[in-house]
Amino acid sequence: MRAVFVMVKTEPGHGTEVANRIAEVEAFSEAHSITGQYDLLVKLYVEEIDSIGRLIEQQIHTIPNIRETYTILTFEAFGAR
Repeated sequence: MRAVFVMVKTEPGHGTEVANRIAEVEAFSEAHSITGQYDLLVKLYVEEIDSIGRLIEQQIHTIPNIRETYTILTFEAFGAR
């Protein structure tokens, strides 16, 4: 499994609603509200990295009130307990 992080910008006032909808996605691990340019930091786990494009396009971008996403692919985890 590979961790993928997605930063999500939502329409104002819809952060919780969007986070709850993202939590329904099978690949979902956790979501955090954040400050700055984006509103949410979402952690997903995928079996194959090649599937991330379809996952983002078909399961994340279709959620209402999402304005923008920024996807970060990971390579190695350090200090995991």
